[in-house]
Amino acid sequence: MLRVLLALSALLLTGCSSALRAEMLSPTDIGLEWRGSATQAVEFATEPDGPYTVLQYAPPSQHAYKHPDLMPRTPFYYRLRSVLGPASDTVSVSLPPGDFDESADHSWAPPRVVASSSIRHPVRSSGATPTDVRAEVKHANGILFTWTDNAADEEGYFLEVRAAGAPEFRVAAVLDADVNSFGLVTLAEEKVAEYRVRAYFSGELSNVVRLVTGG
Repeated sequence: MLRVLLALSALLLTGCSSALRAEMLSPTDIGLEWRGSATQAVEFATEPDGPYTVLQYAPPSQHAYKHPDLMPRTPFYYRLRSVLGPASDTVSVSLPPGDFDESADHSWAPPRVVASSSIRHPVRSSGATPTDVRAEVKHANGILFTWTDNAADEEGYFLEVRAAGAPEFRVAAVLDADVNSFGLVTLAEEKVAEYRVRAYFSGELSNVVRLVTGG
């Protein structure tokens, strides 16, 4: 019994997903199903050893994904990769009315590394939590985010958003390690939203499933 409890505790700490299942929904559509309690990178490849490409960073409540309109008579390999890490406090942003202006200056938006903490902590510790998150409204659809990078060995950063009325956060942007300045162009439903920054690392991989499309 103790061994079972230890195994269950390990699964919770690593965010490991349960078995991934796949089925043909049509000759060129594949459906995936799983269970889990962490954000999952849903990945696919067309060779057994990859390279794998991320289809979506699925939030914890999502347990299915449809991969449509695939190449016929082609093998597809799928796996899940749990994505974990400490998230910052949330910041709330209300944008002014208006549509996206393509002629606006967006030189502030590309990911950057700016002055940050000189003391870094392992990403698996609470000390790696991003702090001092600031959101500066640049225009009706643009927000500049900055934060203090406290992580020493993160794989990268997620900028996560929860639009008003949405049940949970989703990944809005995936950024390289050490980045702590980024400008987000928002979606129409994100005029009022909460944001947070997460230093992330990969947990365990699921099993790999293979299906061959028809057609």
